[in-house]
Amino acid sequence: MADALGLLALLVGLELVLGVDNVLVIAIFVGRLPASQRKRARFIGLSLAMLARILMLAIVVALTGLTQPIVATLSVRDLILLAGGLFLLYKAVHEIHHTVEFKEAEEHPTNGAGAAFAAVISQIVLLDIVFSIDSVITAVGLTQHLWIIVTAVILSFVGILFFAGPIGEFILRHPALKILALSFLITIGVTIFMEGLHKHVPKAYIYLPMGFALMVEILQMRYEHNRQRQKG
Repeated sequence: MADALGLLALLVGLELVLGVDNVLVIAIFVGRLPASQRKRARFIGLSLAMLARILMLAIVVALTGLTQPIVATLSVRDLILLAGGLFLLYKAVHEIHHTVEFKEAEEHPTNGAGAAFAAVISQIVLLDIVFSIDSVITAVGLTQHLWIIVTAVILSFVGILFFAGPIGEFILRHPALKILALSFLITIGVTIFMEGLHKHVPKAYIYLPMGFALMVEILQMRYEHNRQRQKG
């Protein structure tokens, strides 16, 4: 039992660390919706993404050939990563353009609110599948006890749901942080694409520069806040 609990804690930690990408994606996508719909979009999107991840877990267990080449040297996993990386690159560049050019209000008119909501939900689910494929394969490699993996997925999603709201709203209140987050998504998209080509990029090479850039931006925000307060 102690081994099972230790493995559960390890998997929850793994899911939460990888959930950083999810939090950024949710913050950006949900930000295109009216404030009254954002909380519901986060909950529905993450709930469907959790169910999709559990379903994918069952598929990975059933199909051991997920990592076997089917096109040249590319497997199903590789094709998913390549497509997901390209899609994330497109979305990040698209969002940066609309943020810088102040075109956000034109993107989703009020008469298309339902379509916009559905589009955000579907994008959250699809990108979560891309982000989670490696963690699911890793989890299956660590244990064959599905209840441990499913419990870890559920607990990690509760944690992500708790942090996605405050972090997302904080990012949306500060345009500079939003552009920085979108730049991170470009880096993540390139990394996912490279993984699909069997070019491994250590996560430390991504998260350390991201953390440093975020720290610099927070210091800049603190400086501006103190300067404005001193003027007042």
